[in-house]
Amino acid sequence: MKTWKTKCGYAISKLLAGRSNVFLLSHDGKNILVDTGPGRSWKTLDRRLRRLGVVRLDALVLTHAHYDHAGNAARLQEKYEARVIAHIAEGPFLARGENNAVGGTNALARLVVAGLGKYFARRARYEPCRPNLQVDPSFDLREFGFNAHALHTPGHTAGSLSVIVDDEIALVGDAMFGIFPGSVFPPYAVDTGETVSSWGKLLATKCRLFLPAHGSANPRQLVLKDYDKRSARREKGGCAGPSKIDR
Repeated sequence: MKTWKTKCGYAISKLLAGRSNVFLLSHDGKNILVDTGPGRSWKTLDRRLRRLGVVRLDALVLTHAHYDHAGNAARLQEKYEARVIAHIAEGPFLARGENNAVGGTNALARLVVAGLGKYFARRARYEPCRPNLQVDPSFDLREFGFNAHALHTPGHTAGSLSVIVDDEIALVGDAMFGIFPGSVFPPYAVDTGETVSSWGKLLATKCRLFLPAHGSANPRQLVLKDYDKRSARREKGGCAGPSKIDR
């Protein structure tokens, strides 16, 4: 199990990988889970939480309300007494167990959406869950014992959230991917411009490492490189250019 630690001793452990990464944030007996994986991963997730001695989750932060991120939210809310936190724009989808639609950001992804989007939407429903807290635009997690906050990072979906820990490590959901060589750009998004703008918000936190829900960790320099490249394209097209970022 891969684990990262911040300068103040907050531990971030990757409990699930594969279809979707799930991270446990732990410190001084407190635990926050970020995302849940799909419903079919419940037995593995439950077993790994129990193996770590976790009997209660102080909070569950959902980066967004897609089945592979929120599929076990209702079970965790019931069994682990987790207070479920989601952005207000994701709340209605979560309460219905539905996936909000996204578009493809490249030719292959657009073909997949066009050919399989409606079929996928029917097959990928999950157990509905009513969030305990619906936030907008951000939420301080200090009340749960962590120097961390949930930050609104739209683009993949309108209500996507990231979790910033110690201004050092960010758990970014699908705001970035860690799969494609030389790029962190996600293959699916509702708004690619907002996606790049959200990278700027994440880089402004001074985080050095960005942990996506799909793939491996992205170092700051890789994110900066992709942000500069795509911001320059937007500027050339008449959109806002890159903001001041600490490099």
